[in-house]
Amino acid sequence: MSFGVLAVHVPLSWFCVGKWGLVGAAASLNFSWVLVVILQYGYIVSGSCKDSWHGFSWSAFTDLLSFLWLSLASAVMLCLEYWIFTILIVFAGLLKNAEVKVDAAAICASVEGWIFMVPAGFLAAISVRVANELGAGNAAAAKFSVWVTVSISVVTQTAFVILILISRNDFPKLFTDDKIVMKEVSNLAVFLCISIFLCGIQPVLSGMAVGAGWQATVAYVNVVTYYIIGLPIGIFMGFKLDWGLKGLWGGLQIGIGLQTIILLIMCWRNDWDKEVQKSKDRVSDDVGSDVERKLIH
Repeated sequence: MSFGVLAVHVPLSWFCVGKWGLVGAAASLNFSWVLVVILQYGYIVSGSCKDSWHGFSWSAFTDLLSFLWLSLASAVMLCLEYWIFTILIVFAGLLKNAEVKVDAAAICASVEGWIFMVPAGFLAAISVRVANELGAGNAAAAKFSVWVTVSISVVTQTAFVILILISRNDFPKLFTDDKIVMKEVSNLAVFLCISIFLCGIQPVLSGMAVGAGWQATVAYVNVVTYYIIGLPIGIFMGFKLDWGLKGLWGGLQIGIGLQTIILLIMCWRNDWDKEVQKSKDRVSDDVGSDVERKLIH
């Protein structure tokens, strides 16, 4: 479905951007996202998910407020992570020689965004795996799956880091022919690699938090590490110390590093047997026993 929407999006985006500019780009992107949702909805109601969804019923409204709160906490947690990179580009526009800085920051953010799709897949996978294992009462398997996924993600991200370092003077040519911008991107390659490596660990741990229902806690962690610690340090180093884009990005990486350390400690010190009990307490007796049987099978 995603591939089909991409096939539609490419010519649609070309037409809309050519006709309406930036507004056309936003409109085509929104249309493609809506189309993905419609196709996924059609897939679910077509009967393809009959083992996990049996149609609409009033039971869907049971404890809906708790589910809504969990969803909002997840949204806040993820948005705080995504927004920080956008804020980096915004502040880059306030630096000296802003056009070059913004171009370089945008190129690095694009590269990291592409590579991030790999750990983003791990995020989705580990959140489901942890939730299933906790629901099935397998505390040890939930914890073990987190460390296995972190290890796999670190290996893949390390490969990307090596590739970026080797091609640091060449990959900017994929985005621009401006030699000044290319040189700026090459100078930022080390910072890009640090972010890529950290994003091999952090998304998996965020996925673990989603599966364990820690979204609200991680949202608070993100606020503190990104916006109370990392961003002010980045602004100080970027503007006060006149380190420019490297200073801004360095502060951001301090925030990501702190968040990663905190999540690692949470995972390491967590009582997973207690999390199993919590997962059982979150569902009613009749629904809980049915879900548990399905997950075990």
